[in-house]
Amino acid sequence: MPIDGSPASMRGVEEAIRLAGPLKGQIRLLHAIDELSVAQASYGLDGMEDLRAEAARLLMRNADRVRRARVEVETVLYDEAGRTVESLVAEEAKTWRADLIVAGTHGRRGLGEVLLGSCAERIVRGSTVPVMLVHATANEAAAAVG
Repeated sequence: MPIDGSPASMRGVEEAIRLAGPLKGQIRLLHAIDELSVAQASYGLDGMEDLRAEAARLLMRNADRVRRARVEVETVLYDEAGRTVESLVAEEAKTWRADLIVAGTHGRRGLGEVLLGSCAERIVRGSTVPVMLVHATANEAAAAVG
């Protein structure tokens, strides 16, 4: 499941745990550092090590959370320029033989979504594996903005 630290992503982790636990399933957490991540974080090429370290901490925190729920977990960190998050998720799901992709979605609407499209929507459209989209609650989304 792709994670980015957003409230929707964290809800996705909770949902993945809820589904995997009783079935003795496994969860693979994936984080991708792409050009958009670098631009949004205002990091240049010299700041990539900081961005990688931050991504590794994000994966570790969430993997610990999954382990505390007694669910088996693996993590994958991608920082390949030129690859989209949705292509990495699709490739990972295929190689890992995933039964389900759980992804958080921000549910944004407006010009930005029209121009860029939703990453979650592109995952759904490009996946050969079933995808479950999870939204943050209104309170979680508001807290993240404020």
